[in-house]
Amino acid sequence: MSTDAIVLLKEDHAEMRRLFKAFQDAEEAPPSERKKLVRQIIEALTVHTYLENEVMYPEVRRLVPDVEDDVLESYEEHHVADVLCLELFTMAPDDERYNAKTTVLIESVLHHIQEEEEEWFPTVREALGRNQLQEIGQRMIELRRKAPKTPTAPKALKKSLDAVTA
Repeated sequence: MSTDAIVLLKEDHAEMRRLFKAFQDAEEAPPSERKKLVRQIIEALTVHTYLENEVMYPEVRRLVPDVEDDVLESYEEHHVADVLCLELFTMAPDDERYNAKTTVLIESVLHHIQEEEEEWFPTVREALGRNQLQEIGQRMIELRRKAPKTPTAPKALKKSLDAVTA
């Protein structure tokens, strides 16, 4: 198992893409099945954005000034995803806006993933190198065990509030 931060984040991205596809394929599924998939998406995103906000982004911002604007934009994209996750977490799967809100979340996150993977991960890899990325990745692995899994968890709510007051 790799401890490279970018490899770990790309693994999370692959899992999110899998969950997104499963939701899209479940368009005609019973509401309970869609709700289960949305809960899995919310958990994956809550953990992932927490790790990026707490470990990856601060380190990259400090060590790779060339991607400062990208990191700031990523914080804002995470905030939008956090708000949508919180709203979805409180909704019933048969709400008329449930599928639409989930679709907007998926589209937003896929755009974010594409920007990270194509635009700034290569710059970060070149600037930091293997050893630094492994150190950052190891911190992410350790923090994952304590990461919030729902958007209503205190650490997740604090992250959302920090985005508003920053």
